[in-house]
Amino acid sequence: MAGNSAPIVGVLALQGDFREHLAVLRSLGADARPIRRPEELAEVAGLVIPGGESSVMDKLSRAFGLAEPLKDAIRSGLPVYGTCAGLIMLADRLLDGINGQQTLGGLDIAVRRNAFGSQLDSFETDLDIPELGGPPLHAVFIRAPVVEEAGPSVVPLATLADGRVVAVEQGNLLGTSFHPEMTGDTRFHEHFLRMIAAA
Repeated sequence: MAGNSAPIVGVLALQGDFREHLAVLRSLGADARPIRRPEELAEVAGLVIPGGESSVMDKLSRAFGLAEPLKDAIRSGLPVYGTCAGLIMLADRLLDGINGQQTLGGLDIAVRRNAFGSQLDSFETDLDIPELGGPPLHAVFIRAPVVEEAGPSVVPLATLADGRVVAVEQGNLLGTSFHPEMTGDTRFHEHFLRMIAAA
């Protein structure tokens, strides 16, 4: 990366709320770009996998020839941040996927897809996230997954009152069950940009 040029951060734009992530990243000074093809992925210093429908995202990533390049990028250390469906995509183990559903993997976790039930069971809560500093973070959960198991190298960043893990970090990977792009609190995106700068 030459000089002080802004990092190129991709947002997987096959499906889901990728536009909101692009807007947040651009507001923080990143050169944020939608990613739909393998050659676009090759240009980025980091990638966000947005919320949406994980089974559809899986099918489209394979149909567009992106699944294998994404797996290779994750293995080679590309910083990747997954929110909601994106967290599911980064999980090594999926507990309740639909028949044939695959993930990209990388995070040594097991996730349950619709851990809180249907769209009607969406909710909001405030989370203490010491890693980010500042006041509690207002989190929006929409048909959200939850981390049910995590390996020894996974750092839990946030838990619900009942102890369920809803944000994790492991090496170059970051994942949240909730949607920080919807609340105007940019701390997770800022944290991710710091991960990219350090990579």
